[in-house]
Amino acid sequence: MNEKALHTLEYDKIIRRLTGLAATSLGREEAEKLTPSRELEIVKRRLAATDEASRAVSLKGAPPFGGITDIRSSLQRAKLQGMLQPPELMEVAQFIMGSRRLNRFIASAGEETELPLLSDLCEPLTDFKALEDEIRRCIDEQGDVLDSASPELASMRRDIRVNEGRAREKLESLIRSSSVQKMLQETLITMRNDRYVIPVKQEYRAHFGGIVHDQSGSGATLFIEPEAVVQMNNKLRELKIKEQNEVERILRKLTAEVGERADLLAGDAEILGIIDFVFAKASLAHALSATLPVMNDEGKIVLYKGRHPLLDIKTAVPIDIELGESYTSIIVTGPNTGGKTVSLKTIGLLSLMAMSGLFVPAEDGSRLCVFDGIYADIGDEQSIEQSLSTFSSHMTNLISMLGQVTSRSLVLLDELGAGTDPAEGSALAIAILEHLQKLGCRLIATTHYSELKAYAYNREGITNASMEFDVATLRPTYRLLVGVPGRSNAFAIAERLGLPKSIIDHARGEVSEDELKVDSMIASLEQDRLQAETERRTAEMLRLETEKLRKEIQEERFKLQEQKAKLLEAAREEARQQVAKAKREAEEIIADLRRLALEEGASVKEHKLIEAKKRLEEAVPDPVSRPTRQGGAKPSKIVAGDEVKVHSLNGQKGHVVELVGSGEAVVQLGILKMKVSLSDLEPMRSASSAKTPAQATTVKRSRDENIRTELDLRGMALDEALMEVDRFLDEAFLGNLGQVYIIHGKGTGALRSGIQDFLRRHTHVKSYRLGQFGEGGAGVSVAELH
Repeated sequence: MNEKALHTLEYDKIIRRLTGLAATSLGREEAEKLTPSRELEIVKRRLAATDEASRAVSLKGAPPFGGITDIRSSLQRAKLQGMLQPPELMEVAQFIMGSRRLNRFIASAGEETELPLLSDLCEPLTDFKALEDEIRRCIDEQGDVLDSASPELASMRRDIRVNEGRAREKLESLIRSSSVQKMLQETLITMRNDRYVIPVKQEYRAHFGGIVHDQSGSGATLFIEPEAVVQMNNKLRELKIKEQNEVERILRKLTAEVGERADLLAGDAEILGIIDFVFAKASLAHALSATLPVMNDEGKIVLYKGRHPLLDIKTAVPIDIELGESYTSIIVTGPNTGGKTVSLKTIGLLSLMAMSGLFVPAEDGSRLCVFDGIYADIGDEQSIEQSLSTFSSHMTNLISMLGQVTSRSLVLLDELGAGTDPAEGSALAIAILEHLQKLGCRLIATTHYSELKAYAYNREGITNASMEFDVATLRPTYRLLVGVPGRSNAFAIAERLGLPKSIIDHARGEVSEDELKVDSMIASLEQDRLQAETERRTAEMLRLETEKLRKEIQEERFKLQEQKAKLLEAAREEARQQVAKAKREAEEIIADLRRLALEEGASVKEHKLIEAKKRLEEAVPDPVSRPTRQGGAKPSKIVAGDEVKVHSLNGQKGHVVELVGSGEAVVQLGILKMKVSLSDLEPMRSASSAKTPAQATTVKRSRDENIRTELDLRGMALDEALMEVDRFLDEAFLGNLGQVYIIHGKGTGALRSGIQDFLRRHTHVKSYRLGQFGEGGAGVSVAELH
């Protein structure tokens, strides 16, 4: 990649920001090495890894990089049989633990979302937990070798503590003596050369004997090891040398174990650096509110709301741009400080970021291209040291580029042809554009020359663009407008600032008629663009509002259909249960009738009984077929007690309990009560007609001594209890009982209320009441039968 373009487009600043987001020195090292790739597959793989890290962070939070440090120098020394110090060995143990925790983090995130690239990275990681445990057994967190490192070390340190205690005890007994205290500078015991000494005044040197190890700066105090403790200190010295030798033995043993695994651990360090680098890219994406771009190698760029990543996200004005579809080159015109240079840098830098596997600060769906090279000539390159003018500097850069540009390159030129005579500069600019067009590269150039505006109109594959300028406020809006050339706005600005109108009119007279026509054409285009933009925004608002309403209606429709399906299913199930119950009861009644006919010789014909049973079977509702709703006819005078069909429930039969509100009725469907619109009901039998006795063959009832007079329902659910009550009342009615007792208990009263409501509607029940004193009170309902 062109190094000058990387510097010009400030790619190094992005790398520095990325480096600062890495959690480890290993990750920072990887980030510093990052460069854009020219290979589409490599770029896609880089972006996919960034996407995986971003998803892992959103699911599990920040990854754990604690304990992961660069231990490669320690590993190299261990491999060469050098001895590692305790802090270095502890770093190795922490590295092993950190590697294991990070591996678990990625595996846990991988259970919730696909992370193939990160999982593949973690696959080679080793887990030397046994080595970690051995190091932690021998060395503590402060880097000191523990007594538990070996039995010999523990024994030596016990001996050292015993001998130290004896030496101190001897010296303390010495300095507590009143005769000795006056010879001491201070009554304390201190250490010199790793031996116990006491501070003695110079004049009492001969009194103590022993060895002088040190003296104060003034010479008034001598630090003397009294003769009485010399042998003790010698013993201590011997023990400490042995201790040091044992510690060194332990460290060499641990170092050897690390050295055996040095290559594998070094490989882990490189992998963990790459993983840290990938998560740093995800952190940068979050910081920039960046998104995953769609990559291609066909020279196509489509940016939606692209922002320069180094500008404040709150104030940066985004740009929309398309390149490589209808046109391959864009000529951007407009006043100075309007944002042309920033737009060039934004397009170039976002392309470099995407080619490096970094998300870009643009809206979802933005597309960027993998170029074989990005070349930029931006800004004032004047050099006093090289005696180059602005024009010469630009030409030098252009000449260097032209020898490298291919059809797969992106070229960004700022102020093309500037710094020389306008006529020659514009002609040279057009010639350069022609040459680059023939090469087939992607080109974006900025200029002030009006000739280039006309050139862009007359050439296929080139379009004009401009930076919007608000004449009312004399300020640029920094918006890039593709398809509309820019205007200088010099006259408008001058008039706004107060230049006399006569001077402005004279200046306008000096402008050629062709240039005025071009300016008028641009003004007309800009007016049309503003109108189209306003209409587009209005249409977009209407579209969004319509889309929102459509989604709400679809959601409501779905909910209604779901609710309707549930109600229909519940009603069908209830109907099937009721019909099944009726069949069972009918079969029981028919069996009773047959028995009575046999016993009493009643004239009940068998074929009639079979025919009645067949009719009952045909009454079972079809759970699949659905009758069409009766339209047009409004139900006539439905009153409480009428037997009706409910059309919306597949013609389920029930009876009206009461009329409520306007146009609604409460309908009892088996044990289910529900409100139904009157228009959804079809009367089958009115309450008045129900009272007319139908012509039927009567069966004589006789009292059966074995028929029960009471029914105990305590502990039953309401549905089960109602079925039992219905069967019990039929048996009592056929048994010619006048009064029965239904025991439901007191409890919460729910069972009692449900049963009494059922008794009120039952055809066999004449009246009912709660039990009186001696009958069970409120825990019993007494029903009087017809």
